[in-house]
Amino acid sequence: MDTSQLLKGVLDLAVLAVLRKEDGYGYDVLRRLRQGGLDGVGDASVYGTLRRLYNAGLLTSYVVPSEEGPHRKYYSLNEPGRARLLESGKTWKSFAQALDDLLGEGA
Repeated sequence: MDTSQLLKGVLDLAVLAVLRKEDGYGYDVLRRLRQGGLDGVGDASVYGTLRRLYNAGLLTSYVVPSEEGPHRKYYSLNEPGRARLLESGKTWKSFAQALDDLLGEGA
């Protein structure tokens, strides 16, 4: 099964979930998503998702100087982002349960 289409549909939720625990910069968020099992996520997808969530008012950002290269832009989850995470998490769980139920019927 090609998971790229599935990933597109849940990347916002996955990024919000990663940032719930700890603020992160682009590559850090990508690394944590991959460590969490989303190996197929691409760099451009994560950076675009971070920008989109920020522009939607679901994240805040701040810059941290780095001694090893360019400054890093960190993203953090704000209250609207936490509310979206809660809402989207419930929707995902309901959808996943419905699909589990359907798959269980044919097994």
